[in-house]
Amino acid sequence: MENRKKVAFYTLGCKLNFSETSTIARNFQDEGFDRVDFEEVADMYVINTCSVTENADKQFKQVVKKAMKLNNQAFVAAVGCYAQLKPEELAAVDGVDLVLGATEKFKITDYINDLSKNDMGEVHSCEIADADFYVGSYSIGDRTRAFLKVQDGCDYKCTYCTIPLARGISRSDELENVLKNAYEISKQDIKEIVLTGVNIGDYGKGEFGNKKHEHTFLELVQALDKVEGIERLRISSIEPNLLKNETIEFVSKSRTFVPHFHIPLQSGSNDILKLMKRRYQREVYTERVNKIREVMPHACIGVDVIVGFPGETDEHFLETYHFLNDMDISYLHVFTYSERDNTEAANMGGVVPANVRAKRSKMMRSLSVKKRRAFYESQLGTNRTVLFESENKEGYIHGFTENYVKVKTPWNPELVNTLHPINLTKIDEDGSVRLEFLATLV
Repeated sequence: MENRKKVAFYTLGCKLNFSETSTIARNFQDEGFDRVDFEEVADMYVINTCSVTENADKQFKQVVKKAMKLNNQAFVAAVGCYAQLKPEELAAVDGVDLVLGATEKFKITDYINDLSKNDMGEVHSCEIADADFYVGSYSIGDRTRAFLKVQDGCDYKCTYCTIPLARGISRSDELENVLKNAYEISKQDIKEIVLTGVNIGDYGKGEFGNKKHEHTFLELVQALDKVEGIERLRISSIEPNLLKNETIEFVSKSRTFVPHFHIPLQSGSNDILKLMKRRYQREVYTERVNKIREVMPHACIGVDVIVGFPGETDEHFLETYHFLNDMDISYLHVFTYSERDNTEAANMGGVVPANVRAKRSKMMRSLSVKKRRAFYESQLGTNRTVLFESENKEGYIHGFTENYVKVKTPWNPELVNTLHPINLTKIDEDGSVRLEFLATLV
């Protein structure tokens, strides 16, 4: 039998990237490659890049170095957002042979011939205006949950963001195809699906980004709720202006959708929201949180916030801090603003010094710890259902309740990927919650 080539993958960034890496990996397997772990020797390494994180180039170089250490003759390909935005920069990194932009990444197997190393990285990246077709994907790496992509790209013009430059216009998968993918996932004994995309509340714009909405996000959620064999569905990040009351109400009564929302705020100051070109004011955010609390008092609400945006004075920052402190939310994802090429914000005045950004970030992170603790305390004594994960961490197995409380109990391999009704008893030193089993779900 001929010697089959081995390929390994490394994903930087978001859940959407993970779902796309999985799909690209399946294409390789269809072409006769064997997928191996990134820590192993492979003939080819594929790195799915991210443009959002700080030090994207530094992270990328470290991953390439790691691959070259494992096999200095391996063929290295860079795909994804950073590859679209700065292809020449990535191509110049020592060891990189191929750089593919937004539309090319799903056709990667068309671009590789004999896997021999190139003197200089070869670049194939489109004009981002050409990224107007949709490629559906989902990830099945972790047995417990899968990320299902339903939408890609974004039509918003937020002044700090490069995603529209990296991923193109907003476009969606057809409803039938999303349901087909969800059904395929359900057959793999995966208990939870996380819906993912760049701007999932905008779901419904056609495959080519035409502006007519074929279906709404609410219709998507209603249809997915009927797919047999899925125990849990989770909505990942959704814009406050696109999270409608009807959707919140539907989730509160739904069979499978869990009471967990992640809603980007970015700033609690209307002045800064305007500078960011966000499509809502803070009052809308308050309405959404109040609505969720009204119909799902036990829901988990996560918030994205950016600190140190140009023009953010101490007063603006404190406005955001107090706004979040007073609000009944569960945790924060804190981003320290960093300049991005080709964004409006990069040329704005009122630049906040790096040390001030760091201080604000630290304050917000402390607030997040406090909020998560208060949320967990509010859940003690309640009965929930936990889905256990597959890792043995220092003799314990962890899992998440439907409303995203992280729990732990002594390791038992039989619990992996199973759902159990539990009572939340106390908070452990590491911040996770201890439990008592109530009975066993089949």
